Amino acid sequence: MVRTLFTLPFLLATLGRAAYANSIEYNKRLENGLGRTPALGWNSWNVGGCSAGTAAHALTAAKAFVSLGLKDLGYNYVNIDDCWATKDRNSAGEMVPDPSKWPNGVKAVADQIHGMGLKFGLYGSSGTKTCEGYPGSQGYEIRDARLLASWGVDYWKYDNCYTPSGNSSGRFITMRDALTTSGRPILYSICQWGNDNVWTWGKSVGNSWRTTGDIQNNWNSIVKIGSHAGTISAYSGPGGFNDLDMMEVGNGGLTTAEERTHFGLWCIAKSPIILGSDLAKISSSSLNIIKNKALIAINQDPLGKAAAPFQPRGKPAPQSGKLYPYWAGPISNSGVVIGLIAAENAATLSVDFADVPGLGAGTFKWSELYGGASGSGTSVSAALSLHNMAVFKVTKA
Repeated sequence: MVRTLFTLPFLLATLGRAAYANSIEYNKRLENGLGRTPALGWNSWNVGGCSAGTAAHALTAAKAFVSLGLKDLGYNYVNIDDCWATKDRNSAGEMVPDPSKWPNGVKAVADQIHGMGLKFGLYGSSGTKTCEGYPGSQGYEIRDARLLASWGVDYWKYDNCYTPSGNSSGRFITMRDALTTSGRPILYSICQWGNDNVWTWGKSVGNSWRTTGDIQNNWNSIVKIGSHAGTISAYSGPGGFNDLDMMEVGNGGLTTAEERTHFGLWCIAKSPIILGSDLAKISSSSLNIIKNKALIAINQDPLGKAAAPFQPRGKPAPQSGKLYPYWAGPISNSGVVIGLIAAENAATLSVDFADVPGLGAGTFKWSELYGGASGSGTSVSAALSLHNMAVFKVTKA
């Protein structure tokens, strides 16, 4: 969601590592049986903001998951963002679905979505109000968690608006505990914009945690979020993942090359892949990108290890705030995924396997996951247009 009321610092990874070293409690990972791989789904906000917080939008997206083949690829969470409720709680202190947007209530819609073999998510805030001024859950955590469970909600995006000053972790822990005792498994998506070094403690609290402020529909935002992700990759793992924010693929602000890099990088960084486009209007080019089965498989690899930048011999070191061209991360069965990004100029990028963490000298099999080329050898190379990306899956020969 786009926020205009708050400005956020872009936190340095060194501070995060220092906080992590000083925390014992946060070394544990939330074990609620959910989020063993990053969530795959859709969110309503970028489709129409407040006006998209409706039953109709949820059901339209769910039907598109089925008709477009997204469900078959693993996309399963249909999530409604802010503005779904009335501005006031009822006399019992409960949140109330806006009857003009949810004429049959939330549960009826959740039941329909479950009947399609999909899951349903809602949005709230850890403060007194949501970012658009609807009721927040501060002081109502247990009541709200039980209400969500009674409706059949599967995913809870929990925002950070209208909150008190001070460290945010306590508010998110309170809701974690409320969800745990709600009587229903609910995936917990922490959305506190990367404050308070959330990557150092988020894994003991939620199934994912936003690492920055809101994504914007432009290349500079992809660079900012992606480059930061490379500094905190070690904090992701099965049960809890760095959340690089929802996808802008299909929203018109990126070139096709930039959409490929956006999706490819989010996949190898093991971010949740939460689509943010109008699926009824998405172009065939953008649809093909988000339906890339091989890249989705990398994102959903059960090892759950996020890729990070690595420095080949003779190449300059990564620079803060810049998207580094060379990325790699381990995947199951002793494989490695390699990402090559023409971040600043069109370029032919090559890397010797001997320089890649997890590989080393020798011959390996490889396949490029966008174009489908495959082969074997001691290196890979890609001729890339400006802002384009190639992703290679590398395995033992």
